[in-house]
Amino acid sequence: MSKPFDMALFMTGILTGSQATRERHLKHAQTMQKAIQQRWRRDNPWTWQLKHVRWFLTEHLKERSPATRYYYQLTAALIWKRLERRGIRREFFHC
Repeated sequence: MSKPFDMALFMTGILTGSQATRERHLKHAQTMQKAIQQRWRRDNPWTWQLKHVRWFLTEHLKERSPATRYYYQLTAALIWKRLERRGIRREFFHC
């Protein structure tokens, strides 16, 4: 059995700001990872497609406040930035 994907390690190089901000982004990234894993069996951002992130931001968070959705969008943008460094196409996170 393989080890679970370490979202903290994935986000390490991209997180900046205060400790509280870094912790919030990490918690949101882990929440995104868990929801997408449960729905599509995609456990890490390297395998995510635009439809997965769109579903999370629109359907999974539809009962959340606009402020909460905004902060998740910021986290998604950080994940996109991390993926872009490795050559993933820019259109990935344009929702």
